[in-house]
Amino acid sequence: MKFKDIPTFQPRLKVFNKQQAMAIHDAALKILGNTGFRMGDPQVLEMLADHGCRVENDDWLTMPACLAEDAIVSAPKQIDIYDQLGNLTMPLKDENFFFGTGSDTIFTIDVETGKRRRTVLQDIGNFAKLVDALPNMDFSMSMGNPEDVPIEDIYVNVFAEMVKNSNKPICFIADSGKDIKQIYDIACTIAGGEEKLQQKPFLFNYSEAISPLHYPKNVMEKLVFCSQKKIPICLPSGCNAGGGGPVTLAGSMALGIAENLVGLVVHQLAGKGSPFLFAPNVSVLDMKDTVVSYGCTEWSLTQSAFADMRDEIYGIPIWSFAGATDSKIIDAQAGAEGMLSIITAMLSRCNVIHDVGYIESGHTSSLEMLTMADELVAMSKFFVQGLAVNDETLALDVIDRVAKGPDGSMFLSDPHTFTHFKTAHCLPELMDRARFESWEQKGEKDLFTRCNEKAKTLLKDHVVEPKTDEIEYEMDNHLNLADLCTA
Repeated sequence: MKFKDIPTFQPRLKVFNKQQAMAIHDAALKILGNTGFRMGDPQVLEMLADHGCRVENDDWLTMPACLAEDAIVSAPKQIDIYDQLGNLTMPLKDENFFFGTGSDTIFTIDVETGKRRRTVLQDIGNFAKLVDALPNMDFSMSMGNPEDVPIEDIYVNVFAEMVKNSNKPICFIADSGKDIKQIYDIACTIAGGEEKLQQKPFLFNYSEAISPLHYPKNVMEKLVFCSQKKIPICLPSGCNAGGGGPVTLAGSMALGIAENLVGLVVHQLAGKGSPFLFAPNVSVLDMKDTVVSYGCTEWSLTQSAFADMRDEIYGIPIWSFAGATDSKIIDAQAGAEGMLSIITAMLSRCNVIHDVGYIESGHTSSLEMLTMADELVAMSKFFVQGLAVNDETLALDVIDRVAKGPDGSMFLSDPHTFTHFKTAHCLPELMDRARFESWEQKGEKDLFTRCNEKAKTLLKDHVVEPKTDEIEYEMDNHLNLADLCTA
């Protein structure tokens, strides 16, 4: 065998075997068939009853396993997400992974003062612009609920702000069928019409049911709307172990799968074959501080196990998290928790990985955390691509040439080094490797300072390709209409 014929092995993390995955799946089906769930939307309840669910008591239903199995079969195994310019940038299939930010924080860390304050609309634009500039971020979420926007108009306004400041795909939030329609209309304008948007969707929706097993009317409105309009959607579970779900991880995973299966069934009944992201999403409620942890090992473990369930059973692209921390500042804890979640999500080959840039257990957003995480993603990508072993990387001729050269010969000056050093090594920008004297001369800057400076530079210098005047005009009309509707 020639060395050039050796395939590269890419490292992969596995948590569940087939037997464990099937046990969780079977438990989820038992929850749906025996315990059941509460449905707050009368129309959806009627649709489920017409398709074999049993109404136990008013709005409480149980579901036969065959409905869930049919929905798993009909859900697409690949979802293609495009950027706003019509380029396919997120083919969600197999082991492909993509990173993006989170949503709905109340606070942010001011990039100029370093102080924690309430989020405003301009912050949404700043995060979208930074995502547009960072090479390892693939999609935007709002990263905040701004206090300077009427609460009824928040989601329409933050969507428009993201559109103005980035051309990357957008994961958006909506409150009900009303504002999701307004957001959809804006998206159709940007794409050049409804048909073009459905052919090349650049947006996907994030919504949540209420654990345990409660599906409010507004959540179902969004789910059905996305199904009928072919907008990709994820419906994560909120069953964090010890809070919305059992304290044991296996129990919460089974509940999370059950809650997702209800969403998937409704989604596929409303529009068979519409794109759905599987999203069980199980973290833990910290028993000491009663917060849902964004830096815990358990969340990384469960999402890796869910990736195994995708591979063993479902085949549907999955939703997960990474690049977040429970720390209140960008410190060693933030770096450690951020890297743990990023590398494990990547090693598990989760598909859509969100919440990058969260600190304080998801209550606060940080441009510096997002900037640091972008580099952590780059480092992790280098790791998971594995080691190429072939004639060129073994470099036997180079070793022979340098070893037999003049005394003191080094590989540093060999042409092979100049050809390969950019791809053979991971070359971080923010991680400091300088000698002490050099670091000292440059101001003894810590990692937070370096991240802060890079974030401010990108916000100042990065140019986002602007939307056309026609699109800007139409967006303003939609926003004015939204204001009138809530006045």
